[in-house]
Amino acid sequence: MSKKTIITMMLALVTMTGLAQTKTATVTGYSPALKDGTLVLAGTGTIGNVVDTVKAGRFDFSLPVEELTESFFSLMGEGCPNFSLTIFLRPGVTVKLSGTDCLYPLWKVDSPLPEQQTQNRLTEHCRDAITELLQMDLAEKPWEEREVAEMKWVKQRMDILPSLPVDAATIHTLWLTAMTAKNTKDFPHMEQLKKLEKSIAARAPKGFEEQLTEIHNNVYPPRLLQVGEKAVDAELLDMQGKKHHLFEAFADGKYVLLDFWGIGCGPCMMSEPEMKEFYEKMKDKIEIVGINQNRLAEWQKHEFSKRIVWKNWNNASKDISSRYCDIGAIPYYVLISPDKRILWKTMGYGPGWFMGMADAFNGLKQDNSANLSLVIQKVDANANSTTISFRNYSHKDYWFRIAKDSYLTANGKKYKLTAADGVKLDEDNYSQVKASKSTDEFLGNICYTDFTLTFEPFDTIPTTFDFIEGDVQGAFVIRNISAK
Repeated sequence: MSKKTIITMMLALVTMTGLAQTKTATVTGYSPALKDGTLVLAGTGTIGNVVDTVKAGRFDFSLPVEELTESFFSLMGEGCPNFSLTIFLRPGVTVKLSGTDCLYPLWKVDSPLPEQQTQNRLTEHCRDAITELLQMDLAEKPWEEREVAEMKWVKQRMDILPSLPVDAATIHTLWLTAMTAKNTKDFPHMEQLKKLEKSIAARAPKGFEEQLTEIHNNVYPPRLLQVGEKAVDAELLDMQGKKHHLFEAFADGKYVLLDFWGIGCGPCMMSEPEMKEFYEKMKDKIEIVGINQNRLAEWQKHEFSKRIVWKNWNNASKDISSRYCDIGAIPYYVLISPDKRILWKTMGYGPGWFMGMADAFNGLKQDNSANLSLVIQKVDANANSTTISFRNYSHKDYWFRIAKDSYLTANGKKYKLTAADGVKLDEDNYSQVKASKSTDEFLGNICYTDFTLTFEPFDTIPTTFDFIEGDVQGAFVIRNISAK
């Protein structure tokens, strides 16, 4: 091999290495107001991590990017609001952030990217509304007060959008607005939003079809399916990009639990160990369908996605969630019967939910979907009293309360609570008996408490009755409990 050939190969390797190394973008920042130790959080898509710590007012970090990428940045420390700043990145680009205070969403963003220039124009146009929101956040004002300022910010963004180029920043802002409209009852600017959606979709360049479909579904949501109605089918994709239909999950005549989740959603990932144990115990009766809400490529690459053991499908366009989910928040669960009828829906996750669901499936007939962690195990109804055996699941460090004003309803009448055993009424109770042998740190700390409540006797023993934990907001409710 000649010396010239060796040199040529070495130069090629250097060039290839350089190309590999440019698959990142760099962000630097400075503000004299930042305290040392302030955490710097950033990420792309919905995935974020601590990427640096402020020292002498400065920070810098790099993020992996393959193409034009929408990223987010925030600071966690004294004087910093709970907000995020949108930054657009490309491989090899350096973005400089600078300010004189801790209100980083209003800082100067120096970037060569035209999409960031669009984002900067949006920020400047909405400066007064953003300032008001940041000050409210730092003052810890209640949501009722912030909502007015939030809607002011939404309106200002909508007003400037027609004058901006249609690019990633414009479409991202339209997406945020459409999500707000979906989750706001009687959204006051719907007609303006519809005109914006039509205009931007008509002018949008290629490559934004997925985002525009999701925006359209939020602006013109299909009719939301209600509990008791028949489920509808939907097309979904697996990790290999193969198409599937939701109704495939009903092939074995099982119940189907839809799990709407996303990467970067803490409760979604926290629930996975308990869901896995639930699935192993119940898979002869229930099929779980995980429906991821992230962009297809982001979902396919993430390690968490690859370890899911039940049906693992993607719905990046969000068309199925628009039919089933009452609110755009995750995790969101929908239980469907073998004959494809929606039994219940619930949002969020609490430790012990799936253990309580399993007990309810395998035991006394009841609907504990309002609080899955609380389940009735036995009912003893006689002429003198009605005694009910309960089990409550929770993390060992989380307390639960049972109100002394709890009662049963049946025959159009209330039956008062007269005695309790194994639980302190109107006081904090902590579960201590381990519910799982798992070595997983979170799952291993889920415990249960068994207790009984005694109520006035039924005039006539009913077929079913309801348990109501007092007439207060957020009270535990279990309905359609079998008396036999």
